[in-house]
Amino acid sequence: MSTIVLSIGPTHSLSEAARLMSERKVGAAVVVDPETAGIGIITERDILDAVGAGQDVGTEYVGQHLTVDLVFASPDWTLEHAAAAMVRGGFRHLVVVNDGDVAGLVSMRDIVRCWVQAPVPAQSARD
Repeated sequence: MSTIVLSIGPTHSLSEAARLMSERKVGAAVVVDPETAGIGIITERDILDAVGAGQDVGTEYVGQHLTVDLVFASPDWTLEHAAAAMVRGGFRHLVVVNDGDVAGLVSMRDIVRCWVQAPVPAQSARD
């Protein structure tokens, strides 16, 4: 999990969000609106969908494109639990919440990176 999470507001333009995400080399940002309860997420896919629909990323706001119906992970989830939730929900980023606060963000890339670094089991003679 990445514990340093990019956080932006709903009034950032999509181009500002893309620039910030690109600078930090991340594929998602947590969206916090001090005027509402809860958090949302904006992903590279959300921005790509807006571009593909011909929308002006300079004038479209993050708040118009974010996902607010999120599945949140707990810090004690296993990689398998996180991966299963992502596959079931059809998303690639999972916000980790601890005691109501954002503790981190897990991406499919994070999970794959961990699994690839894990030792590969030896093959049996029958394989």
